[in-house]
Amino acid sequence: MDFGSSINCVVGKMPEIHLGTHTLKSHGIKVARLHMHDWLILLLLVVIEVTLNVIEPFHRFVGQDMMTDLRYPLKDNTVPFWAVPMIAILLPFLVILVYYFYRRDVYDLHHAILGLLFSVLITGVITDAIKDAVGRPRPDFFWRCFPDGKGVFDPVTSNVICSGDKSVIKEGHKSFPSGHTSWSFAGLGFVTWYLSGKIRVFDRRGHVAKLCIVFLPLLVAALVGVSRVDDYWHHWQDVFAGGLIGITIASFCYLQFFPPPYDTDGWGPHAYFQMLEESRNGVQSSSATTTNNFLTVRPIESESGYIIQSENSREMKEFGSPGDTSSILQGMEEGRRQ
Repeated sequence: MDFGSSINCVVGKMPEIHLGTHTLKSHGIKVARLHMHDWLILLLLVVIEVTLNVIEPFHRFVGQDMMTDLRYPLKDNTVPFWAVPMIAILLPFLVILVYYFYRRDVYDLHHAILGLLFSVLITGVITDAIKDAVGRPRPDFFWRCFPDGKGVFDPVTSNVICSGDKSVIKEGHKSFPSGHTSWSFAGLGFVTWYLSGKIRVFDRRGHVAKLCIVFLPLLVAALVGVSRVDDYWHHWQDVFAGGLIGITIASFCYLQFFPPPYDTDGWGPHAYFQMLEESRNGVQSSSATTTNNFLTVRPIESESGYIIQSENSREMKEFGSPGDTSSILQGMEEGRRQ
């Protein structure tokens, strides 16, 4: 580093960071290692999510007089179960990947993927935990419980005595909240925040077209929720609660890794700017050392005065005060007289 560059860093000039400096190949492993505990927590969330889907939900009391609102027809899913991860994870991942190929910033890629997965998995765990605990019957519960259409109830409690397939009945007790809706709003809600920061929606320039872009993922998530009511798999309250859970968790997870979209630095992750600050401080420290070594003046006491030493040139210059010189000459003169 030359002396001019050192001076620029000393006065506070941010070192220039070029696109493609921090790629997946050059810094990917380093960034992932720094967040190894986060990836381990993700694996734990996956295990919890699988467990919550295996255990039996609470079988809420369903009396004969409650069947009026539970006799809707049993239909197939407009949005099948396998499509939910595609909508909530794969689609946002493609958006994040496209931006990575544009900017080549592994910090943005890593933290966006990490935030997306946390958003979806935390939402999934909360949703399924509530499903199992509440055990609310679906609108089509009657036909799940009685495939032949002949209701059988306990003569004492009037509770249902189901004759249908056990797995179908088990799924019938998981109405609240809607998993399709919560997952969709978690993934697509996260990518809404992500796009808001990248295209700088809140730049105060009044480009309504940007709002249309960021509202599109939310529209898709809302349509997924509407399909759950249309298919009679959920009550409208289930869909509303699922959407609220998903968008709330997505917001928390996004703001954990990125500044708000209206912030000046809202286009990049916190870790990216922390890296720039550390890089700047490191360059400044190095430049300060170089500057100090360039010319260091220190007084060295000698018998006849002081020596000023420049470490760079290693030149020695000796100085004495006028009073000191006079005393020396006076002493020499007295010696001659004796």
